[in-house]
Amino acid sequence: MKYVYPALFESAEEGGFNVSFPDVSGCFTCADSMPEAISMAEDALSMMLASYEDDGTALPASSPMEKIKQSNAIASYVLADTDEWRKKFDNKAVKKTLSIPSWLNKKAEKAGVNFSQVLKDALVAIL
Repeated sequence: MKYVYPALFESAEEGGFNVSFPDVSGCFTCADSMPEAISMAEDALSMMLASYEDDGTALPASSPMEKIKQSNAIASYVLADTDEWRKKFDNKAVKKTLSIPSWLNKKAEKAGVNFSQVLKDALVAIL
């Protein structure tokens, strides 16, 4: 899923930037440069929203930019792609039990088929 939320990029006293999301409580990050801050903001927001999705928590509404208080910050929208974030960072293996016909199992084993890889490839192609 893709989401867009406004972020505030503020200069940090020690240098670099602090990033916060007014609509997403507890979602913060920081970086030494603006390009790194943008990248870190995408990652932090994607991780937080993926957690909301996993927990079944309703995602907060994204405010229009004109309602975001900017003070001394740069306000910008940040894109969060939770599917892409999971592909990069949530690759832990999960054991699944499945059933296939005995004759197919014998042929696949004889051919040296990696069952896990075949299932993963098929699921990726379908989804």
